[in-house]
Amino acid sequence: MLFYPHEKVALFIDGANLYSAARALGFDIDYKRLLVLFGSKANLIRAFYYTALLEDQEYSPIRPLVDWLDYNGYSLVTKPAKEFTDSQGRRRIKGNMDIELAVDMMEMVDRLDHVVLFSGDGDFRSLIEAVQRKGVRATVVSTIRSSPPMIADELRRQADQFIDLDQLAGDIERVHSDRPPRRDRPTPQSSEATTADDDEEDYEDEMPAVVTRRTPRV
Repeated sequence: MLFYPHEKVALFIDGANLYSAARALGFDIDYKRLLVLFGSKANLIRAFYYTALLEDQEYSPIRPLVDWLDYNGYSLVTKPAKEFTDSQGRRRIKGNMDIELAVDMMEMVDRLDHVVLFSGDGDFRSLIEAVQRKGVRATVVSTIRSSPPMIADELRRQADQFIDLDQLAGDIERVHSDRPPRRDRPTPQSSEATTADDDEEDYEDEMPAVVTRRTPRV
């Protein structure tokens, strides 16, 4: 990781994409440790977290996480998600936050020295290029160690620095008392891992394990 202590840095986290990458690598993210890590490397100005929510549910399984992040140093950006049934009869959620993330990054870029994007979505390549044209360094965090890789090749090539999420596991993993840390477990190689450009997430699976699930999986 190449960061300078004087740099003004902001994090832009595509919540569903980051969770899918961590799940593919077999660990849960401790978002408090994530803030501490990047705050120790540079002058961390903002940490944005983007996710879509099903507003019509009596209880949303991601709501406790969203509330925790909102009270603990993150700037939450949410919007209502749309639910539909796919061709195989599975319940799916569509909630793409690309536009919101791009607008926020371009509004902030003149006040920053370095942006960190947590996403492997290739649609962000042109956004990273635009940021670089303004003289701002751009780091992308995703993974090539899942099967298939979560990072689009064109996004990885565009970034000034690519950090594999697996390399950060020791610093940002949520430690569970009933299982060993990620570095002591084999990386799962699942062919069902979400691809970098998939903007349709199973809502129940978007719930990072920072909080305890209180409702059964549908």
